[in-house]
Amino acid sequence: MISVMIVDDDPLVSGALRVILESDKQGDELSVTDIVSSGSQAVGLAKDKRPDVILMDIRMDGMNGLDASEKILEDNADARIIFLTTFLDDEYINKALSVGAKGYILKQDCAGIASCVRAVMDGQIVFAGKVVSKLPELLNRKDHFDYSEFDIGPKEQEMIELVAEGLSNKEIASKMFLSEGTVRNMMSQVLSKLDLRDRTQLACFYYQKIKI
Repeated sequence: MISVMIVDDDPLVSGALRVILESDKQGDELSVTDIVSSGSQAVGLAKDKRPDVILMDIRMDGMNGLDASEKILEDNADARIIFLTTFLDDEYINKALSVGAKGYILKQDCAGIASCVRAVMDGQIVFAGKVVSKLPELLNRKDHFDYSEFDIGPKEQEMIELVAEGLSNKEIASKMFLSEGTVRNMMSQVLSKLDLRDRTQLACFYYQKIKI
């Protein structure tokens, strides 16, 4: 069972999300264990409960969702946070990427939120709807990147590209004809070479520095 915490100051939205998640039977069962209405509440509860996935609104009274997520990730770097908002602001998307969110979904696309939660649990990064089309522009891609400067070989390059496409370790292993353990080891080595924290930062790095 996948535990989910919802952080939203609109009880109608929270209630609808709970129904969508808990009624979806297309994969692992989803359970909404907690619903809170502010960023400060989310910080405290996330530390105590450590839910598998946190669905986080951005604009809330008091501490907003971006600041709350930053604090949650400072305490637990493995926290899986998906921003669920009505706002397609460039500033918000950039901030979400920089703090280490696992996804950014518009509320109008929330019908597919259950599959997004399961994808994040499987190690993927999810950006739905109009957010996807904005990523190349926002990430300020450069024209050339020298892999050799970081001692990154061809296999590692291929893995980085697959991570940026949103594939899980299992899917990467299948495409590269490797074991999942080998992919995990390769991932750790690449993150260390590039001085990055996790696969979210690796995907951002790819679009910022590598992809033309």
